Amino acid sequence: MSDERKHLTMKDLPETERPYEKCEKRGAESLSDAELLAIIIKSGTKGEKAMDVACELLNMDPVHPGLEGLLHLGKGDFRKLRGIGRVKSIQLMAVCELARRLTRTGFKKGYVFRTPQSIADYYMAYMSCLKQEEVHVMMLDTKQRMISECLLTKGTVNASLIVPREIFIHALQENAVGIVLVHNHPSGDDTPSREDLAATERVRAAGEIVGIRLVDHIIIGGGHYTSLCSNWHL
Repeated sequence: MSDERKHLTMKDLPETERPYEKCEKRGAESLSDAELLAIIIKSGTKGEKAMDVACELLNMDPVHPGLEGLLHLGKGDFRKLRGIGRVKSIQLMAVCELARRLTRTGFKKGYVFRTPQSIADYYMAYMSCLKQEEVHVMMLDTKQRMISECLLTKGTVNASLIVPREIFIHALQENAVGIVLVHNHPSGDDTPSREDLAATERVRAAGEIVGIRLVDHIIIGGGHYTSLCSNWHL
């Protein structure tokens, strides 16, 4: 095979700069973000090394550069880069999903969600990267441990409907004594809209009737969150 057609790999780098060797000798913690990505990518393509592709990946999202930006990318985005085909895009999607799930490993069964921050931490990695608005409901027991959770609605980029009847059907089926609403603003602005405040008040009032307390309504946007019940005194 001629040099022109040969795929460039990390073996083209000096041995001291090869991510595999560095990882083996010094540990994964010694590698930069780009080097860790290069190990996953494995090889580049004609004219680009794996490290080049890794650096491009880390700068693809103009709003969230670096590793955080990867969580905002999908299969179609990955495949826009030379050197990222079907298999590598699937591998990167799997790595990103593992990263999201790892953020929840600290929430063991029986974890007590005492604060708005703890609820936001549970949902942040997943919901802050969504391009559509989603509404999730967390069902809680008497000690504010999560019994279950469900996706209530998935709407357009601008709006989702929050229907009290559907929420409390789920909550009553689970014998919940409290619920938490969580939804995202794809714009990244976690400021509640007039509709958010009105919907929260409707759910709170309906909960009083059926005897299930609305513990909080958390809005997530761009790595930040707002607690409506804490900040808006609902």
